[in-house]
Amino acid sequence: MKPERLLPLIVATALFIENMDSTAIATSLPAMAAELGVEPVVLKLAMTSYLIALSVFIPISGWVADRFGARPTFMSAIGVFLLGSVGCAASTSMEWLVAARFVQGMGGAMMVPVGRLVLLRSVAKSELVRALSWLTIPALLGPILGPLLGGAITTWGHWRFIFLINIPMGLLGIWLAWQHIPLLKEPVQRLDWTGFLLSGSGMAVGMFGLATLGRHMIGTGWALTCVAAGGGLLVLYVLHARRVAHPLIDLGLLKVPTFRIGVIGGSLFRIGIGAIPFLLPLMLQLGFGLNPLQSGAVTFVSAAGAMFMKTLAARIINRYGFRRVLVWNALAASVMLCGYGLFRADTPYLLMLGVLLVGGCFRSLQFTALNAVIYADIDKSRMSQATSLAAVAQQVSLSLGITLGGYALTVAAVATGTETAAPINFTVAFLVIGLVSACSTLSMRKLSADAGAEMAGHARPGEEVHEPKAMPRPQT
Repeated sequence: MKPERLLPLIVATALFIENMDSTAIATSLPAMAAELGVEPVVLKLAMTSYLIALSVFIPISGWVADRFGARPTFMSAIGVFLLGSVGCAASTSMEWLVAARFVQGMGGAMMVPVGRLVLLRSVAKSELVRALSWLTIPALLGPILGPLLGGAITTWGHWRFIFLINIPMGLLGIWLAWQHIPLLKEPVQRLDWTGFLLSGSGMAVGMFGLATLGRHMIGTGWALTCVAAGGGLLVLYVLHARRVAHPLIDLGLLKVPTFRIGVIGGSLFRIGIGAIPFLLPLMLQLGFGLNPLQSGAVTFVSAAGAMFMKTLAARIINRYGFRRVLVWNALAASVMLCGYGLFRADTPYLLMLGVLLVGGCFRSLQFTALNAVIYADIDKSRMSQATSLAAVAQQVSLSLGITLGGYALTVAAVATGTETAAPINFTVAFLVIGLVSACSTLSMRKLSADAGAEMAGHARPGEEVHEPKAMPRPQT
């Protein structure tokens, strides 16, 4: 099998267990909250703690891969993720669960970014969109199977077994990586330990403060103190990065237009999208009275739509170019997201499934375009830094999405004087996150008309014009 097909499939094993794990947990939040003795909204901490760990450790993933080699780093990362999974299965309190999820995040921080780095360094730019499609098609099986498995296990068994279904696929990924992933060691500079401490502690403390703001775990005063302290540490990091030759996170990459616009616009889009795995299962189970299996049977449809779109994404981007796809598709996806808040307990299931299916298609196309265009003008020598910075921005935005969704739901309940699970509160929450996602178009519009022309199979102005290369549909 060709490298542009084999390597994405191997890396996809890591994405598979990560996505399956996160979507299965989302389906089981009410049952987990009942056993651990907390409100379901509070368990957003179990989701954000994982994302916090990703934000802290992703910046050093590129350095670790260059220093020790992509193959051993990727294999070790899967092992740490599986260790955290066992810890989650054994948890007896919310604090234990949050800590175990943090360990999972430490593994995920190396697992997926290093796998993506393998592709970026091993596959030609002209083949990158196709390779990314091959990567995400198997990985999307995780979100498809996750809600169904999580719902079935929670309904007929126990939610703890959700964390143990990662182990067989994780072990397979370790073996495949040992057999086929190249070492890919590169010369490295000395690690910027000061930058790591400033950026890591700043993001961890700040995001923890945001996640706990209100009545969860610590008082409001302490939460605000954490937010302020985290922000201060991040400001210190920016000042530090300007003074050192090789900073941990190269903020100079933001001077590249396609990278800057893709990261900023993509972050706004993901803030809205990040709230879906948190809000949708809560609405279906607490608001509509569905059991976990019924909820999972509804939510998995979005992932099915996303998987279908991956077979068409490259052709659509070839036909219309990155700028038009990113602007208009973001608007369509945001409108669909707002529409989720109009669901009610008596909404016909076929209508609900159809809206979720189409919404998954739009989001999938947006992510494929974003994940390609941000690297369009990045040299291979800076690819490691670029993947780290882009991945940090992605995880921070997803964490903010969960936090914002929880806040919007809580504030709406207070404003309306109703129970948290009242339908009107979910309407408000989905409207808020949908509007945030729509704001991403303000950034996407700044892309040049020929942005990512090489990846899309087009010639830039002044170059010889060739017939655009159509990306063939991957064979299943």
